[in-house]
Amino acid sequence: MFKIGEFSKLSRISIRMLRHYDEIGLLVPEHTDSWTGYRQYAAAQLITASRITALRSLGFSLADTAALLACWEDRTAMERRLLAQRAAVEASIQEASDRLRLLDTAIERLRKDEKQMNYDVTIKTLPERQVASVRQILPCYDREGDLWHIFVRETASLHIQDGDPALCIGVYHDGEYKEADVDVEIQKTVKGTYPDTEHVKFKTVPPVTVASATFQGPYRQIGEVNQAVAAWVEANGYAFDGLFFNIYHVSPRDTRNPDEFVTEVCYPVRKR
Repeated sequence: MFKIGEFSKLSRISIRMLRHYDEIGLLVPEHTDSWTGYRQYAAAQLITASRITALRSLGFSLADTAALLACWEDRTAMERRLLAQRAAVEASIQEASDRLRLLDTAIERLRKDEKQMNYDVTIKTLPERQVASVRQILPCYDREGDLWHIFVRETASLHIQDGDPALCIGVYHDGEYKEADVDVEIQKTVKGTYPDTEHVKFKTVPPVTVASATFQGPYRQIGEVNQAVAAWVEANGYAFDGLFFNIYHVSPRDTRNPDEFVTEVCYPVRKR
């Protein structure tokens, strides 16, 4: 039997944590003196201590650690829990990576001259146009590319001629920003007549007057561009009048470098 100090050295767990593990029932001493309260541990408990340390190093909570110790010999259950923890760690890495990118962008923009951060807003009218359209409810906005894959797959045999100009557009049908189940439509201007496919519908889109701003770079800039368009609309006596959409002049189809994307944010407007 080992005194708590000796067991602490052998297990490389502090006395404070050993006492805490005893209190929560995670690692209870083999014997506790009823008069003095002195704790004594058996050599075999070093195995349990080692397992606790390993699980804690993998990021498991104390409650999860206790549950895993209880099913340690069940390889299927252990693998299931370890895979779930791996997925959680991957998600946290992705979240941290996204935050780093946002911080880098904020630092970069802070260092730039203020004039470079302005976006030019113009009024223009898009004429009536023929489009091929795919519209679905998506899990999130980042999945818009799924619609373009559907478009390419289902129109490959139709030999579609591009319209003039050949505009690739994303239209957002929800009246608000949503975190899930978003109603998105993609359109590509075409020339000629074609039969509908399972998901691709051909239709005529009426002319529309928009306030638009074009920017180069990753899509995370869209929030700033929206602010610029909103300020311009308010200052120039216009009101929003329809679903906003993006025109993708240079997109992931053309380059893998987000800094090379060229996007035009368009808001239908009317004069007040």
